[in-house]
Amino acid sequence: MRELRTAVLVLLALTAVTGIAYPLAVTAVAQGLFPSQANGSLLLVDGRSQGSALIGQPFDDPRYFWSRPSATSAFPYDSAASSGSNLGPTNALLVERVRARIEALRAADPGNTAPVPVDLVTASASGLDPHLSPAAALFQAGRVARERALEPGVVEALVHEHSEGRWLGLLGEPRVHVLRLNLALDRLSAR
Repeated sequence: MRELRTAVLVLLALTAVTGIAYPLAVTAVAQGLFPSQANGSLLLVDGRSQGSALIGQPFDDPRYFWSRPSATSAFPYDSAASSGSNLGPTNALLVERVRARIEALRAADPGNTAPVPVDLVTASASGLDPHLSPAAALFQAGRVARERALEPGVVEALVHEHSEGRWLGLLGEPRVHVLRLNLALDRLSAR
């Protein structure tokens, strides 16, 4: 009976420490030191969430910059189903999807004869990437400017303003956060 009592007391003590005290402490530290990240890195406009800075969103309105395609199942940019497509470069389904995406980009901007940047037609490894290359954003600048009746130079300047360089000048690639760019575009158009 003594061993059973000891085992129950240890179980209760460990449950209190690892199931209650530790999670509360980690939550308090996260909320105190990293409140934005602890709450999903949400991008707020007038107090309303527009999305997360960490997860891409689908855009198909020609007035907006379109995001990189998503390979997640069920629906695009499903954070619960993060995955790549696992389709190789010679897979017929991948080739078909890339061709369809190129056709959609050309149909939305028939005067644009520039080569289509690869990140506008292929998904990232996670299928959730919120960024595009500056080249992919600039490829779309003419269409966005025309649809919003803005000067192309103004839209291109907005792309450059929202471009981020390599981390510490070494790691990663230059990129543009699509949701932030589109929110800035909405603010510009509202003036």
